Amino acid sequence: MIPKTFIIKTLDDLNAVSEFLIANKGQNNVIAFYGLMGAGKTTLITNLCQKLGVLDTVNSPTFSIVNEYVTLNNESIFHFDFYRIKKLEEAFDIGYENYFYSDNLCLIEWPELIESLLPERYLKVELSVDDQAEQRKISCSFVRND
Repeated sequence: MIPKTFIIKTLDDLNAVSEFLIANKGQNNVIAFYGLMGAGKTTLITNLCQKLGVLDTVNSPTFSIVNEYVTLNNESIFHFDFYRIKKLEEAFDIGYENYFYSDNLCLIEWPELIESLLPERYLKVELSVDDQAEQRKISCSFVRND
């Protein structure tokens, strides 16, 4: 059960994180990924999407802000990257609320730039890099602001 922390030494270790997120997301359709550039947010999201049956190529939507992927079950998954937004109005312009408050899974990179727009409940995933030990730490928790 959440909270949980994983130590990642190889790409194969991401499988356990993805399986944990799938098993514990419950009714939360928003998963927010926090971490510095190069921490592995997109790599984890790619692994998660593969576990969910996405056949599309998963890549960070840095310039388009949002990518849509379709699973084998014909379900949509939306992948956001808010790194380049300069003001909250840009999130309103793409209709963020139509995504965040739908039943579709939303995977968000750089959520700290739009944090006030996140739903009251979401899954928070924090990634950090330990260069000395050549590993990453991934911590998962629920956020409840209600």
